[in-house]
Amino acid sequence: MKKVMGLVFSNMHEHMMSDLTPHRCMGSIPIGGRYRLIDFALSSLVHSGVNDVGVITKINYQSLMDHLGNGREWDLSNKNGGLVILPPFAHTQAGMYRGRIEALHGVMGFIKSRGAKYVITTDCDMMFNMSFEDMMASHLDTGADITIMYKKMPLSAGASKDTFVLSLGPDGQILEVLANPQTTEEQNVYLNIMIISTSLLEHVVNNCYSRNLFSFERDVLQAGLSQYRINAFEYTGYVSRLTSLQTYYNANLALLDPVARHNLFPRGLPVYTKVKDDAPARYGLKAKVSNSLLADGCLIEGEVEDSVIFRGVTIGKGAKVKNSVVLQGTNISDGCSLDCVITDKGVQIGEGRVLAGFSTYPVYISKGAVV
Repeated sequence: MKKVMGLVFSNMHEHMMSDLTPHRCMGSIPIGGRYRLIDFALSSLVHSGVNDVGVITKINYQSLMDHLGNGREWDLSNKNGGLVILPPFAHTQAGMYRGRIEALHGVMGFIKSRGAKYVITTDCDMMFNMSFEDMMASHLDTGADITIMYKKMPLSAGASKDTFVLSLGPDGQILEVLANPQTTEEQNVYLNIMIISTSLLEHVVNNCYSRNLFSFERDVLQAGLSQYRINAFEYTGYVSRLTSLQTYYNANLALLDPVARHNLFPRGLPVYTKVKDDAPARYGLKAKVSNSLLADGCLIEGEVEDSVIFRGVTIGKGAKVKNSVVLQGTNISDGCSLDCVITDKGVQIGEGRVLAGFSTYPVYISKGAVV
């Protein structure tokens, strides 16, 4: 794995999470009480022994830069290799990239300068935790030109956009790639993770770029099945894909299940994130908390049930929070009632307010809003 570098796309699929991404990129969406989505991709690369990682950005990446810093939390602050943030304007002729091919063309100079033989690319649209060593072994054993990762899973209603499913032969070779299927049945869903040699990646990117082609999925995976040997590697671990605000809500509350937490955070595979030296959560004399995840720095004087509470949240006396996801720095005043609510960072909810959604339609309060 020392001959492998990682590339993380921090902005892909943002249109599916438009409520949460007006001021942040996909990779910096907070999740699980203390993490950002990019933490899962970076941690998986680090578990695999990959110590040379580039993060491809596009827009709204200030909070991402603040979160990543020099990569120390992921042990990527190395003199040789390490973590590099790649802005969209890589050279004077480059503009804002229109697809994965154009993004890769813009950073091709960086990729070649690292001297890696293979490249692992991944997006930030899901929660997962793994090592890529088995996938790399499969790539080498099969002699594939490209190996992509998939998981057998049903598609949730309305989540087919930006989704590609695979039809496989008995040897794992991909026979067909279908885009945005209108079905909720179990499919071989492409997880936007790929292994490819650096030399072939350069050839593919330059070939597509010269023909004004920008979609890797459509113009390489779909159109290149007869030209390249493209194999699939099945991932059987925990995956939670984020394709809408509803799936974001579900992914957070799923972590209240001890089995799901164990599957996502197995022993020996921690998920690294930026550490903040906040005080532990404090509880008032009449506070009641059940089946919830609370991060550090919180002050709880009311009741919390079946909820995920991020860092620095204040819940006042007599307030009741149920089935909700409360992001960092939210202040819920005395006597409030929240049920099936998502509050973004820094929301202020006035005294006695009552907000209620439903498990299949949570109420979303935008960043910094005052209710």
